[in-house]
Amino acid sequence: MKVLFAVLAYLVGAIPTGYLLFKLSEKKDIREFGSRNTGATNVMRLKGWKYAVPVAMFDVLKGFLPAFLAVKLFRDLQLALIASFLAVLGHCFPVYIRFRGGKGVAATIGAFAAVAFRPFLLSAGVFIFVVVLSRYVSLGSILAVLTFPAFTFLFRGRIEAVIWGIAIAALIIVKHSANIGRLLKGRERKFGERVS
Repeated sequence: MKVLFAVLAYLVGAIPTGYLLFKLSEKKDIREFGSRNTGATNVMRLKGWKYAVPVAMFDVLKGFLPAFLAVKLFRDLQLALIASFLAVLGHCFPVYIRFRGGKGVAATIGAFAAVAFRPFLLSAGVFIFVVVLSRYVSLGSILAVLTFPAFTFLFRGRIEAVIWGIAIAALIIVKHSANIGRLLKGRERKFGERVS
């Protein structure tokens, strides 16, 4: 039963929300435009807030629900960690569209909130502070996921949660490798910039 739950977590996480919405509204593949990702940030740049907000909300739920339900239904933190990691992995590498998905940030937000709420709030504060100061969503995302395991450790969270946070941070950083390159070259798009 737990194995099935974990597999379902991946399959739900892999639902390509931004891809589907863009396909329905534009009859095009969002991965051919903007940052070429399926996430809410690219949807916002291409379609605006009206489309980006529902994408972001659904993607956050994809990360939140597996962890939340694993604890509520099975009383199993390890299952919560595995299932939520698989949901984030599904968001990044969705089986439905040949494993080319988003960068996993929204799903990670949901997972972090479900597993360790106080460290999540501090990491969210880091994200907001960095984005307001620099207007780089990618930089805020990277620093937020890097600080989450540290905050979890400082709040004396379970070592499994700290390791899980490090694993998710590594995944998010890998998915942001191109952004890191553009940040270093000063070519990264800033928050609010639209693309044609």
